[in-house]
Amino acid sequence: MAAAAQAVHNYFSGRVIYINVMNNMSVDCDCDGHPAKPELQDMGIMASLDPVAVDQACLDMVFNYQGRPGDDNKPLIERINRQHGTYITDYAEQIGLGSKKYELISIDR
Repeated sequence: MAAAAQAVHNYFSGRVIYINVMNNMSVDCDCDGHPAKPELQDMGIMASLDPVAVDQACLDMVFNYQGRPGDDNKPLIERINRQHGTYITDYAEQIGLGSKKYELISIDR
């Protein structure tokens, strides 16, 4: 997956912006025709010129979120861990697609 993303990134000579919408997150892929009900609500929108940084920031937000009834990060964390989901960002950084280091800049008032 990281190598495929790198091929697209390279094809566009890095002229790409990456946007992650963290809203109504389910443990299932968006491609699933019958996904599980979302258990983690709106966490916002993240954007970066670095695909690894934006994904790492999203992972950090999910893993560090203090869940509450009806807004629970635990099922998503369990799925990420079970599927070794953090491996992609590790490997993407290793092959030079981007960096897991980032600085969050909020535009909320």
